[in-house]
Amino acid sequence: MSENSKKIIAVTGATGAQGGSLVRAILAHPEAGFSVRALTRNPESDKAQALAALGAEVVAADLDDEASLIAAFAGAYGAYCLTNFWEHFSADKEVVQAANMARAAKAAGVSHLIWSSLEDVRDFVPLDDERMPTLQGKYKVPHFDAKGEANHLFIDAGVPTTILNTSFYWENLIYFGMGPQAGEDGTLAITFPLGDAKLAGIAAEDIGKCAFGVFAAGDRFIGQTVSIAGGHLSGQEMADALTRALGRDVRYNAVSPDLYRSFGFPAADELGNMFQFNAEFSEQYCAARDLDLARELNPDLQSFDQWLAENSAKIPLA
Repeated sequence: MSENSKKIIAVTGATGAQGGSLVRAILAHPEAGFSVRALTRNPESDKAQALAALGAEVVAADLDDEASLIAAFAGAYGAYCLTNFWEHFSADKEVVQAANMARAAKAAGVSHLIWSSLEDVRDFVPLDDERMPTLQGKYKVPHFDAKGEANHLFIDAGVPTTILNTSFYWENLIYFGMGPQAGEDGTLAITFPLGDAKLAGIAAEDIGKCAFGVFAAGDRFIGQTVSIAGGHLSGQEMADALTRALGRDVRYNAVSPDLYRSFGFPAADELGNMFQFNAEFSEQYCAARDLDLARELNPDLQSFDQWLAENSAKIPLA
């Protein structure tokens, strides 16, 4: 199949963990009939150039600039749309960026859009519910709520859309300071306000591979919500797996959400609320994330143990 006859998938956030994983998944499966257009604010960056070297078409686009998105989506069959709360910590900005992408996709005539989303926690814990504090004036878990709130923007715009609900990145143990920390006695521990509840998690690379599976399935998932994970693990199960992988004892330190929110690192209140939601609604949250469906979409889906086998050496041990 010639490159000109392949269906173009435009990927926002292409130099990030999620978007980059989809770019690589598309390029790894040329037989599927897709080519990939990697969208980034800086096509000259090392990460963008690395994608170009793999065979991606790299174009400049900015989620804050609707005209740039229309141009970047032009001629594309599909679009993968995401926002990055952790770049600016503004849920309101995420909603605005989602609206820009929805309008641009409609204007460009995109045939299948995947929106990387999460639950709107306010559907579970109303703003007047005092079990967790309200943040940024109108959110419970801003980086969840903004994405969930934006779901309707794509649907209302008339874009054929699949909502892809993701999960906790296991890479947070490497890059987000959530990995094992040494206590005063030198013993390693992970600390989460989860109690005995299970947390749905996934390798970031597998998000892109699952998204590729959604595109490869044609129209099957248009108009549907697909929720993915690589495993459902309690804090103790995560600690046990880390102990096996690291060859050092790792304990699970279950704390209260209030204590976690008081830790004082950036977004401690946000993450305390997130884990509290994950704990209190664990059964519902995990049940939505069907491991069998995720594995159908992505036969290479990694378990936590498999991910650790490849990545445990990258986890900084403080």
